[in-house]
Amino acid sequence: MTADPIAGTIASLMPRAQAELTELVAFQSVADEAVAPRSECEAAANWVADALRAEEFQDVALLDTPDGSQSVYGVLPGPAGAPTVLLYAHYDVQPMLVESAWLTPPFELTERADGRWYGRGAADCKGAVIMHLMALRALKANGGVPVTVKMIVEGSEEQGTGGLERYAEAHPELLTADAIVIGDAGNFRLGLPTVTATLRGMTMVRVTVDTLAGNLHSGQFGGAAPDALAALIRVLDSLRAEDGSTRVDGLRSDAVWEGLQYPEEDFRKDAKVLDGVGLPGEGTVADRIWARPAVTVIGIDAHPVAGATPSIPSTARAQVSLRIPPGQDAVEATELLFAHLEKHTPWGARVSVEQVGQGQPFQADTSSPAYTSMAEAMAVAYPGEEMQSAGMGGSIPLCNTLQALYPESEILLIGLSEPQAQIHAVNESVSPEELERLTVAEAHFLVNYARSKQV
Repeated sequence: MTADPIAGTIASLMPRAQAELTELVAFQSVADEAVAPRSECEAAANWVADALRAEEFQDVALLDTPDGSQSVYGVLPGPAGAPTVLLYAHYDVQPMLVESAWLTPPFELTERADGRWYGRGAADCKGAVIMHLMALRALKANGGVPVTVKMIVEGSEEQGTGGLERYAEAHPELLTADAIVIGDAGNFRLGLPTVTATLRGMTMVRVTVDTLAGNLHSGQFGGAAPDALAALIRVLDSLRAEDGSTRVDGLRSDAVWEGLQYPEEDFRKDAKVLDGVGLPGEGTVADRIWARPAVTVIGIDAHPVAGATPSIPSTARAQVSLRIPPGQDAVEATELLFAHLEKHTPWGARVSVEQVGQGQPFQADTSSPAYTSMAEAMAVAYPGEEMQSAGMGGSIPLCNTLQALYPESEILLIGLSEPQAQIHAVNESVSPEELERLTVAEAHFLVNYARSKQV
């Protein structure tokens, strides 16, 4: 790779990349004040803003978005007449989950014996901030950045609260660009260059079941008194068919994925499925994770096991995530989910459903010229490999906002979240080799894209 001067520069920048990612990971920037103080997100935002200023970005600003978070914005002017490319990442992260389950401190970037760098946000998505910065530095060292670059680094992507989407809708001129590179996806497999062609949408709801005016003694009243937790369990179980497939009344769940497939043995290994445990649902793995809806109960409020008393719970609550594939509408899916939960609540129990978040699915136009430029760039960064297009089961609601605001823009999704990264789980990590290769790819993409737009 070092025969390429851009790649050689990026290789020399890797120690700096590790040092900067260490600084950025150290901020406990969870955009939920119930988990981490707001000052952690503010500090991370200021770190990004300072980094943009150091790279001679203009108009650097901390944008106060409607959900209370801050996004960082700046513009690096390119040559006259050059196209504009928007580079996206987010600095907010998922909570650490159980700290004791981390083998090294979650907010201390740590290189382990396997060579990977571990820490919350290392891959999702602070690593992409570093990737963008390194690509620009490499271009500056090799003739200059050939495009105008806009950078937007979001502060609440993981919460799904839509602050940046609403800000962009209110300021549509801000993020205009010929091409948009979303750095929040990942290669299908480590070392296999991949662009993400589709994203599932998402709706998040909280369902509360109430049955009694207060808790009751389970010996004195058990057997006849309606148990709120048991009722909630019945409701949640109704969201799965016998084979484990997602089942929401009226919502289609039989679509087929026609592209790159995901062998079941590979998926079991990537997902760390325990021996003997089957995979729920039917169809191929790709069908299930990229083309069909998927429901997950991500939290339950009920009596904890520690300190439990022999009493019948009067109320119980759960948070439910529903991933929605391309071709389905998130608003309609949410309405169907509400109706399903209300219909399947047993015993006439009182049920209330509250929407927490929502985002539409996304489908990219992979025939656009930007994809040709990226394919050529990835061939340089990954010698002997051909760029693949895959789906992603996760959601990035901003993509749909950008697509609606700028229908002429070409949107590409790349990133560092390959399966071994274990994003959203404990022991999240990033491969420094993948970071280096993708940085090379992004730098060459900017060169190729500028050339493709020359008249």
